[in-house]
Amino acid sequence: MGHERLLDSLVSEISPFKPQLLKWVGNKQRFAHQIIGHFPKRFGAYHEPFLGAGGVMGTLAPVVGFGSDLFAPLMEIWAALKERPDELVGWYRQRWGLMREIGKVAAYERVKASYNAAPNAADFLFLSRACYGGVVRFRKADGYMSTPCGVHQPISPASFAARVKAWHPRVQNVVFRHLGYVSAMRQAKPGDLVYCDPPYSFSQTILYGAQSFSLAQLLAEILACKKRGVLVALSIDGSKKSGDLICDIPVPDGLFAREVSVNLGRSMLRRFQMEGRSLENERVADRLLLTY
Repeated sequence: MGHERLLDSLVSEISPFKPQLLKWVGNKQRFAHQIIGHFPKRFGAYHEPFLGAGGVMGTLAPVVGFGSDLFAPLMEIWAALKERPDELVGWYRQRWGLMREIGKVAAYERVKASYNAAPNAADFLFLSRACYGGVVRFRKADGYMSTPCGVHQPISPASFAARVKAWHPRVQNVVFRHLGYVSAMRQAKPGDLVYCDPPYSFSQTILYGAQSFSLAQLLAEILACKKRGVLVALSIDGSKKSGDLICDIPVPDGLFAREVSVNLGRSMLRRFQMEGRSLENERVADRLLLTY
């Protein structure tokens, strides 16, 4: 393979990587070490074609990695993290400082208006940390970001800088690419591992990227990967409401060799939809489907 990574000893050594860079609904970072524990013991390059907040990638810190997403401002943030971390910190510090001048909500609305006028990474970085629950929601008709300001206080520039410092060395072996998942997955070579964490088809149609996402097309690409010897792990809807509701996903027979369940705790998306009401009955589990 040329760039194999042996995980026999590393799986037991991988522990939770706690500091989240982006606040993002569906972020797997708290549970990433559990997901990685089901990765194969031996694989080539690591590919994450629905990068989002990159929780699994950041926890794994791959020796050879490729992270991609179709959302350009997001990929500009990742490129800055790897190549220009001080600039990334400066983007956040400048916009966070507006809160000291005009108040949190007014600052959020000003940055959101700036982003909606001309989508860019610097504005989106602050919005991702300040919006309600990390629910990045875009209006389908024109791409307008409509998520309101969160009730929480966004982390300080010093805290964000510390997170950038922790993340920066973990992505030095990752190539970031502005690509759709089809193109990204087709670049994976035999023996490589692809981890897919797509928009949840069951509950996330309001979120960025979900409105045009096709699960059937993704499953076809996974089959193509499997046929040419690429290993694939897929996180997809599992159960909600303490396991009472099973999300019925049409998965072709024989595509995956096994399935495990990963408990994700309470749903931040449902907290947003329920306007902060109790989530005692809104626990979520993911299905982790594996082709190996």
